[in-house]
Amino acid sequence: MLDEVRKLSAYTAYNANVDAIVNLRAEILQNLIDSFGADEIRRRIEEYPREIREPLDFVARLIHALKTGKPMAVPLTNEEMHRWFDETFKYDMERIGGQAGIIANLMAGLKVKKVIAYTPFLPKRLAELFRRGVLYPVVEEGKLKLRPIQEAYREGDPLKVNRIFEFRKGMKFKLGDEVIEVPHSGRFIVSSRFESISRIETRDELRPFLPEIGRQVDGAILSGYQGLRLQYSDGKDANYYLRKAKEDIMALKEADIKVHVEFASIQDRKLRKKVVTNIFPLVDSVGMDEAEIAYILSVLGYRDLADRIFTYNRIEDAILGGMIILDELNFEILQVHTIYYLMYITHRDNPLNEDELAKSLEFGTTLAAARASLGDITKPEEYEVGLKVPFNERSDYVKLRFEEAKRKLRMREYKVVVVPTRLVSNPVSTVGLGDTISTGTFLSYIALLRRH
Repeated sequence: MLDEVRKLSAYTAYNANVDAIVNLRAEILQNLIDSFGADEIRRRIEEYPREIREPLDFVARLIHALKTGKPMAVPLTNEEMHRWFDETFKYDMERIGGQAGIIANLMAGLKVKKVIAYTPFLPKRLAELFRRGVLYPVVEEGKLKLRPIQEAYREGDPLKVNRIFEFRKGMKFKLGDEVIEVPHSGRFIVSSRFESISRIETRDELRPFLPEIGRQVDGAILSGYQGLRLQYSDGKDANYYLRKAKEDIMALKEADIKVHVEFASIQDRKLRKKVVTNIFPLVDSVGMDEAEIAYILSVLGYRDLADRIFTYNRIEDAILGGMIILDELNFEILQVHTIYYLMYITHRDNPLNEDELAKSLEFGTTLAAARASLGDITKPEEYEVGLKVPFNERSDYVKLRFEEAKRKLRMREYKVVVVPTRLVSNPVSTVGLGDTISTGTFLSYIALLRRH
């Protein structure tokens, strides 16, 4: 399967960012506390700022996260604070973040034939985190050119940095007279949410060349719609950018390629409904987790089923929900990734049989197991590491529950395939595993379709 996948070419857009990682140590914290003062920090913790506008907001929310030991993400809304963070912290590591960025680097690591990645903003600091071999589309003298992405950066483009503060259980520090011991390991994420970087679009000069890009690839993976806003200060809104996004998909599909959308949770219900009803019916394939099935069902009006999925997390409810989403939004195949199983739901007339669909899902979970074991995939042979990872301990239970679901549900019009996941007991990294599964399943799905 790997050899067939590597013969493919793919395009991915739109969201990529810098993930800057700090491994928190007690002395770093103590310096922060001393510079702001314990009383000021306590007062700000009481106020519980919902977003980070100034350094004290950050310190207060960080200490609150450390006291509870719970992972948290808080948006940074003041672009001026980039400099404060960069001057205050030495990053232990910078890596690519954002679904399109992670997917592009994964495909380049697998040495897929041609990887074209597009993000509307490409500052140098971001461009340098892409792997060698990733190409970026530019227009020169009225013609489309594919440049190594490291050379295609633009001075002055806005920068999206998500700063990830990793903390370890047992770390101790003092807040005034109070000694705090961190009860659990976790991470505190400061996610950049500026208006300048929340526009998901293809630049005007490149848009006429999307059909040409489509002719150069076998498939496209699009993501990042969760970054949109309902309103912008210049009078534009989510509808404007979704119209553009639909035009992009139709332009790419002029070449008769498959298009996959990797969905991510959108907290705002109105925005979620807009994205789902505008984008899904235009694409072939959608990837999501079981919580995202529930979120989508709730905006489609299936509240009771959504609540059941959130409460009980049963396979039969996820299958029923998936079948409803497939029918209501009329695309070709739904891929669902959960911790214990992966699932495809497609219509009965899909050219692939159940065995082939299972093969595609197994390729996806093996690829993710290799990434979890190694932290990243830098060369094709590393895929083999995933084959040594056993299927999870709930595999038999998953199969049993799936057989029960088949007896209960009317599935005659569909092909539903469930395979257990390969689960790494001590992963080096869990970042991007959902994106890895979706990339592996989508590319292997295209490769298998080509056999027919």
